[in-house]
Amino acid sequence: AHRILHIHENKPGILKEINEKVAEKGINIHAQYLETNNSIGYVVLDIDPMVSKRHLKLLRQEITEIDGTIRTRMLY
Repeated sequence: AHRILHIHENKPGILKEINEKVAEKGINIHAQYLETNNSIGYVVLDIDPMVSKRHLKLLRQEITEIDGTIRTRMLY
């Protein structure tokens, strides 16, 4: 699977926005992990390995633009 790492400010709605961006592209999430403390959240998403590089690039851009994003990384 492809792995997306997303570090963000810990505030309501971030995980919802990430999941909406993934769903809008018709991409299946195989696994998801969230860890937070008082100020920072960290999400790991494992998504379908059959997703095209073009779709992955667009998804990363959209997730990075979510308000509160600190850093996004894509592992292939």
